[in-house]
Amino acid sequence: MRYIIIGAGAVGATIGGRLAQAGKEVVLVARGEHAQALRADGLRLTTAEGTRVHRLPVVTGPADAGRLRRDDVLLLTVKTQGAVAALDAWGDAEVAGGGTAAQRLPVFCLQNGVEGERIALRRFSRVHGVCVWLPSTFLRPGIVSALCAPLTGVLHLGLAAGGSDALCRAVAADLTAAGFGAPVVDDVMRWKYAKLLSNLGNAIQATTGPEAAPAKRALLGRAVREAEAVYAAAGIAYASAAEEAEARDGKAEQPAEVRGGSSWQSLARGTGSIEADYLNGEISLLGRLHGVATPVNDVLRHAANIFARKGLPPGAMSVEDLTALADEATARTAGQPPG
Repeated sequence: MRYIIIGAGAVGATIGGRLAQAGKEVVLVARGEHAQALRADGLRLTTAEGTRVHRLPVVTGPADAGRLRRDDVLLLTVKTQGAVAALDAWGDAEVAGGGTAAQRLPVFCLQNGVEGERIALRRFSRVHGVCVWLPSTFLRPGIVSALCAPLTGVLHLGLAAGGSDALCRAVAADLTAAGFGAPVVDDVMRWKYAKLLSNLGNAIQATTGPEAAPAKRALLGRAVREAEAVYAAAGIAYASAAEEAEARDGKAEQPAEVRGGSSWQSLARGTGSIEADYLNGEISLLGRLHGVATPVNDVLRHAANIFARKGLPPGAMSVEDLTALADEATARTAGQPPG
């Protein structure tokens, strides 16, 4: 198999570099200065084992890749807001022997949230979901770090529509050889809905900074309680905290120093976009569909999007101000005067 990593950022470059180190064939898809740096100097990937430079093929899109092979596996690692453009571009790519990638090739969705699989299923006939636990950092072109140990990350794999297949098991075997935990499950979306609960704090971290604080934990707790109420109303099952702990604890431990997550990094790099619409916004969507108020998640989504659109630096807002906005929204929802 050849792995085409569509979006060689923090997650994609880490997986691509580790697969290449394990002897697998890998192509990185990147754009702009990052693509230039990868081509000129290679991928400088730092893991708990140290730093290695991986010199891998780099393309900017299907036109650079040529006709795809029948044994290609597409790993979609762009953030969800970039999924439509990426899937449209790669879905139309021709495959040797006839047909397009959307008709012939498998795509594995490695986004936070749960929308990536739904976007892919509209376009691709073979869609797999991956629940990603892979803390990693990408702030400078060509340079990525992922310092968890003893495993670099834990990636649950399964068919997006439920169940699993031989390809899931083959990809999981390659990921395992590359230093990841890669459980194959029949209910991968159940794991992704559970991971979404923790990702509701991405907006808090992006807007108020990555440092831990009781006020931030309290605000995240309010967002999670809204999500749990929404899940109950919608009949959505999700893995328990105990199941998540069993899957990760002691297997992929982060270093003690504070590091910003994916949304914080988007603001730090000035990308102009952020994934809040598909994290907190997923809870808002479900709440509206099922008649459950979600004022805290509404505020977090809105605040993160303002930061991205205006190019504000991460951490420029106090948690007290963000909490006050959430309090006002909650009071309005309840029909009460604020505070």
